[in-house]
Amino acid sequence: MHTEVHVHGNIPLRSGVRLSDIEAAIRPWLDYVDVDSVAEATSAREDEPGIAYDPRRRVLEICWSGWVGRKFHQAVEESLHALSTFAEDAAEIEVTYYHEDGRDEYGVVFIGPDPVAIHDAKRRRMVEDLRGLLGRHFNESEAADVVQLVNQLFDAKAPERGTARRVETQPERAPLATSKKHLH
Repeated sequence: MHTEVHVHGNIPLRSGVRLSDIEAAIRPWLDYVDVDSVAEATSAREDEPGIAYDPRRRVLEICWSGWVGRKFHQAVEESLHALSTFAEDAAEIEVTYYHEDGRDEYGVVFIGPDPVAIHDAKRRRMVEDLRGLLGRHFNESEAADVVQLVNQLFDAKAPERGTARRVETQPERAPLATSKKHLH
């Protein structure tokens, strides 16, 4: 049984990163979809660029859709983990599965040069999500109280500086609308 998947996000890269470095890092993903290079990693949807490296801006842009099986999540997470070695700053990569039975599954993979950068990216994402949710019902000053509490919670769990690079998966596996539209 195959499932449609959409992977989306931009990864800022350190100076000196070459296309060959990126291709070596995402080899599990490239092998899974049976292509040899980033140039061949096109999306199943014509309006999406696929996986594109912009050396001038030092960004890996990912807007890729395809039909995958059960082991895809392992290949993509392994690839993103390897990319964290080359990341200049933390990034979040959204991975959405559109199952044949109409269920949609959404997840976010955070990668970055170190746990502190990843922690800060998670905090920014949480605050952004909260402001959007609370803004529907409360004014900015009322929402600020909740944001302040969330910041305190993140401060209490802040990792130590100087710890190793890593990738973290935030399993936001929440049912989405059954639409097949890619919102980005």
